Amino acid sequence: MKALVLSTFLVAGVVGGVSVSLADTGQTGVYVKDSVITTKVKAKLAERHLSTLTKIKVDTDRDGVVWLSGSAPTRDASDLAETITKDTDGVRSVHNNIVVAD
Repeated sequence: MKALVLSTFLVAGVVGGVSVSLADTGQTGVYVKDSVITTKVKAKLAERHLSTLTKIKVDTDRDGVVWLSGSAPTRDASDLAETITKDTDGVRSVHNNIVVAD
């Protein structure tokens, strides 16, 4: 039910600087899915304090594929970010492009 309420709110709002309504396009749910997964991943990373230790960028496509990029201080931090992302609802696969600082 949360997803339905959230999707209705986001779909009727502004997406990418363009006002979108339910009648505008049949692909509106794509934006909601992408942003919900990205938000979930970022929240989980913040819970583990990875967002303060790293500079990780999270991007999600419409199929639930997540790309992690940016930098982390250690390989363990990068691996933890990948594991957390894989364990997030809606994520189908993860591409870890995080650079480990020397």
